[in-house]
Amino acid sequence: MFYIVKYNPTPMAISPRVLLSIDYEPVFALFRHYDHITDVKTRRDMDNGFTSRALNPILEQLGDSKASIFLVGEIAEWYPDVPQKIVAAGHELGLHCQFHRPLVKVNQLADDLRASSAWCKQYHVHGYRAPMIGISEEAYPLLESFGFRYSSSIYAPAGTLLKKGNVWEIPVSTWRARDAHENFVAPRDFSFKLLLGGEFPYGSSFSIGLMARRILSIIEDELKRGHSPVIIMHPYELVNPGSSARLTRDLMRNPLFIPFLWDKSPFLRDLLKSFPTSSLQSYLDEAVALNEKS
Repeated sequence: MFYIVKYNPTPMAISPRVLLSIDYEPVFALFRHYDHITDVKTRRDMDNGFTSRALNPILEQLGDSKASIFLVGEIAEWYPDVPQKIVAAGHELGLHCQFHRPLVKVNQLADDLRASSAWCKQYHVHGYRAPMIGISEEAYPLLESFGFRYSSSIYAPAGTLLKKGNVWEIPVSTWRARDAHENFVAPRDFSFKLLLGGEFPYGSSFSIGLMARRILSIIEDELKRGHSPVIIMHPYELVNPGSSARLTRDLMRNPLFIPFLWDKSPFLRDLLKSFPTSSLQSYLDEAVALNEKS
């Protein structure tokens, strides 16, 4: 079941599955004190080849299951074979950003979209995931002007599908005790406001790091209700990025980020073994086709 939210939500039947996504970014993207570094060579040296090395093991973990992989565009410039391999393996290639940093302000987002436009056109990219799930309502017309069909850049209960002008929003999943149909307005990020409002963002990989078994149970319950939850993972959660003095210092300065670095490959293995999955694009295609028939 999903809801197309315009003015009045309309429940409709669709085959439930886990909408699996990977925000494919370097490890240093976690830490905001690197946002000011713009030199290409410096940023590539900081990655130290990790985002190139990690891809094959992640594709092996996914096996025949399909996912949406939202790529940080500078990785495509560092290692041109990364987007090629993602597409060749049958996964959806989406845009996470060109340079990972907050992009809530529309002028900053516009600059980033221009910087990524060449490779996005090359690979026919139509899906967008904002860094840190941070987006504004003003961003949706901009995304449309750059040819994006959908975004997955807010948190909302599983089963919610929003139409923002001509751009669909497929939110990362939250759980709450009671159903409530509303017109969800961006930004809706992982914040105390969200938690105090009674929503638990179980689709976040941070939450997965804290309570993986419980989240698998939530996913099972959501699928039984006919919902298709959206889950986020990252490459450094599935493949060990290795230790370094810099990463140790970064985690000491930001201990709340430690759950992002815990090994979640067992969670992914159990998820793929237990539940059907698909890309967000495939789900949206089915949902829109079903809506047009109704």
